[in-house]
Amino acid sequence: MKTIYDIQQLLKSYGTIIYVGHRLSDLQLMEGELKELYQSQLIDTRDFQTALFLLRHEIAIEKEKQDR
Repeated sequence: MKTIYDIQQLLKSYGTIIYVGHRLSDLQLMEGELKELYQSQLIDTRDFQTALFLLRHEIAIEKEKQDR
């Protein structure tokens, strides 16, 4: 898992498609869904950690853009 697209495809494989039209909100919702999948033991620790790292990195970038 290397991109946000990969995370979207992972979520899609579990029937979750997230698009609200606001990038930061989309990323935050993806993080919540990812946590639920992990807590339900549907994804392994490595995929969870990698995806969470990517999402948090992208969230930080989006927040930085908004602060400008």
